[in-house]
Amino acid sequence: MAEQTTPAVSPCGSPSGGGGGGSGGGSEAAGLGSMLFPIAIFVLIFYFLILRPQNKRRKEQETLIGGITRGDQIVTHGGIFGTVKEIRDDSFMLEIAEGVKIRILKVAVSTKRTSTPLTTEDK
Repeated sequence: MAEQTTPAVSPCGSPSGGGGGGSGGGSEAAGLGSMLFPIAIFVLIFYFLILRPQNKRRKEQETLIGGITRGDQIVTHGGIFGTVKEIRDDSFMLEIAEGVKIRILKVAVSTKRTSTPLTTEDK
């Protein structure tokens, strides 16, 4: 009886016998390139949709906070309107009504309204 031999099969399902030579290396390189392209597209999308706008907002906020001086009217993220009375390292002292002062962190500033105080007609 003659023995029949079956070709060895690699774990990925393709025959790995000695008949093909070096043809398997080219498909692995093409597979790596085809995997890197979608990853590169994903990184570009992530950069343009998330990182770039976030950096732009951070720079605008730093510019806003750096430009606030005594007497400026600001609005906090919580919706509190006030006039800056004192500037500290990490906070502002706001006067929200006559004789009523509060201390807020600089990062809590949402917008700067005006640099001139309100008159009695505006109240």
